[in-house]
Amino acid sequence: MRIKKFVFSPFQENSYVVYTDAGNGWIIDPGCYFPEEKEELKNFLTDNKITPTRLLNTHCHLDHIFGNRFVCDTYNLLPEYHSLDLPTLGMAAISAKMYGVNGFEESPKAKSHLDKLTELKLDDQLFRIVFVPGHAPGHVAFIHDKEKLIIGGDVLFRGSIGRTDLPGGSMVTLLQSIKSEFFTLADDFVVYSGHGEETTIGYEKKHNPFLT
Repeated sequence: MRIKKFVFSPFQENSYVVYTDAGNGWIIDPGCYFPEEKEELKNFLTDNKITPTRLLNTHCHLDHIFGNRFVCDTYNLLPEYHSLDLPTLGMAAISAKMYGVNGFEESPKAKSHLDKLTELKLDDQLFRIVFVPGHAPGHVAFIHDKEKLIIGGDVLFRGSIGRTDLPGGSMVTLLQSIKSEFFTLADDFVVYSGHGEETTIGYEKKHNPFLT
C-alpha cells in the first residue's frame, strides 16, 4: 500500500491518495483549490494509473472539502463522511466568505455516512474507522493496524493538536479522543496529519505540550 501527500490551498492542507499496487485508490480530504492543484491531483492519478474508488473526508471543514466537487465531477464519486459533520458541511460556503475565499465550489452531499461503518477495505488493505470528535463534531480517522499508520485529519499534529475554537469544537473532547483512540496505539504508528509533517504516536506522547 502506498500514500501520496499533496499540500493544497492557501490553508496548506494535506490531501492524500492512498492506493495499492493493483491500481485502486482513495482520495482523502481533497483540498485542491486552485486550477493547477486540481490538475496536479488529476495528473498524479493518471500517470500512476490509479482508479479512485472512494472520496473520503475525515471532517468537513472548508479546507478539507475544497476539491470535493472537482473529484465528484471528474471521477463520479460522492463524498463519504460522518453524519455529525453535516452542519459543518452546511457552513462551508459561509466560512468561505468569512475567509475571503472566492470561487468556492460547494461539496455534493454524501453518498453514505461513515458512522454506519467500522472498517473499510481497499483491495486487501483493511482500515479501521474511529470516531475522534473535538476539532469537528463528526471527525473520523482511518487506522491501518498492519501498516501502523493513521490518516488523522486535524486531530493530532507534530507538537500540536487541532484547534477547538470553531463551531462544534471542544478541547476536553479532543484530548479524550486522542488519548482513547490514538495513544492506545503503539509508539511507532505514523500519523499523517491534515497539516504539517508526519509524526509518530511515541513522539507526541513525549513531546506534545498539550498531552505530556
